[in-house]
Amino acid sequence: MKRRFWYWLLILPFAATLYPPFYARLNPAVAGFPFFYWYQLLWVVLAAVVVGIVLVATGDRRDV
Repeated sequence: MKRRFWYWLLILPFAATLYPPFYARLNPAVAGFPFFYWYQLLWVVLAAVVVGIVLVATGDRRDV
C-alpha cells in the first residue's frame, strides 16, 4: 500500500504543464529563451527525475 503513494508523484509533470496560460509568457527569459520554452524544457528533465524516483521507490525493476 505504501508503494502506491509514489505513483501520485507522476501527476506533478502532467499538472504543471496542463494549463498553458499559466506559463505562456515571455519573462523571465533565461539565456535568451522565453519563459514558455524553458519552463517546458525544465519539466522534461524534471519528469525524467520523477519517473526515476518512482521507479526506484516502488521497486518496479524488470529483468530485460
